[in-house]
Amino acid sequence: MKNNSPFTRRQFVKTSSVAAFAVPLIMKSSFVSGKNFTAPGDKISLGIIGCGGLGKANLAACAKHPDIVVTAACDVWKERLDPVVALHKDTCTAYTDYRELLQHKDLDAVIIATPAHWHAIQAIEAAEAGLDIYLQKPMTMHMGESLAVRNAVKKYNVMCQIGTQIHSSEHYRRMVELVRSGNLGDIATVRTFNVMNEAPNGIGLGNNTKKIPEGMDWDMWVGPARMQPFNPNLVKDAFYHGSWMDFSGGWTPGMAPHITDLPIWALELDYPTEISAMGGRYIIKDDGDAYDNHEVIWRYPNLTMTWMSSLTNSYGFDFQRSQETRRRLGIYFHGVNGTLLTDYSTHEILPEGGRMKDMETPPKSIAPSPGHELEWIDSIKSRKQPSCNPGYHIKVDIPIQLSVLSMKLGRSIKFDPETEQIVGDREAAKLAIPEYRAPWKFPSKYL
Repeated sequence: MKNNSPFTRRQFVKTSSVAAFAVPLIMKSSFVSGKNFTAPGDKISLGIIGCGGLGKANLAACAKHPDIVVTAACDVWKERLDPVVALHKDTCTAYTDYRELLQHKDLDAVIIATPAHWHAIQAIEAAEAGLDIYLQKPMTMHMGESLAVRNAVKKYNVMCQIGTQIHSSEHYRRMVELVRSGNLGDIATVRTFNVMNEAPNGIGLGNNTKKIPEGMDWDMWVGPARMQPFNPNLVKDAFYHGSWMDFSGGWTPGMAPHITDLPIWALELDYPTEISAMGGRYIIKDDGDAYDNHEVIWRYPNLTMTWMSSLTNSYGFDFQRSQETRRRLGIYFHGVNGTLLTDYSTHEILPEGGRMKDMETPPKSIAPSPGHELEWIDSIKSRKQPSCNPGYHIKVDIPIQLSVLSMKLGRSIKFDPETEQIVGDREAAKLAIPEYRAPWKFPSKYL
């Protein structure tokens, strides 16, 4: 493929040491089948790690682009790998070990759509290999992982888009313009929420002793996380991951990146200085172990933002458009002149008396996105980071990770935005950097 660099990424990888992987040395051959196809030099050779529902959707969006050739796919479950390879049978090589995919000849870019506990390791090793990265959200599960991914992407100058696809919507652009217009006046409080009702049975009981399916490498699926019994519900899709702390961090890391992204973008927020959270597993009894309620307060200079997650009640405040039980989400911007309430596609303004009389809708000023995946492809060609790169998204990610940690510890966490460190709490600082199951090791050199 062509880019504006003095030499291509392929030449860079071949002539530098970044392709040396800092991974466990125990590697079994996982090449399955394929032609080890090399895309023409003016095309982007694309691979995918994680061939579940989200990954397939990301891949389909990318594959529509005329400059994309799908040349490699990896999954530890043959049932999910085979259909993706078959769809691109003339060009795609199959792998069951992502480390071998990252060494695929002349690979340019990779989609990482594995469960969240794999994101940090795989993204960092992809960056070390000089590959541009589309990384599904949540970016990571721990503060230390977020910093390490951001730093690795920056060090190797790879283009990285975090998969919060709502960020590319026209609606979010209009809401950013509205907030920044000043029509609402000064904003001191933002409220965000995501609720649904899975009580009391959740994902169900009694499946933790099920037999591992033929064609699945369960040890590799679990990877750096704590080993647990196989559960068929766990591996269904990202929705079910949210019931297990070890594989998701719960529903807050799963949904808050989409929802808190808007106020962080519109108000250009830096990190919060204090994070306070409470919650727990109060009602739901199922095979998982994640909390079913989570309440968070993030303190910023001159502003407070809150988050509410509930799996035991789906009341949606002004978003209670009907009485049925279903998932609801929303964002409130409370300004001195009025309140903006919005979700993914609708909005309403509630003025404070006559304070917003004669105020006009701000003109469109933010250019449309071609789509989240296509924006990433454009960045690969231009060598300019896409809008949801880790340098931006870390301001979304770290507050979420610290909110989960605050709930676990049962106390507030203070954070220094300048040093990007937890202040005055050694235990919290230690827990913010994960310990991986052997032989996997956290890449601490990127902190």
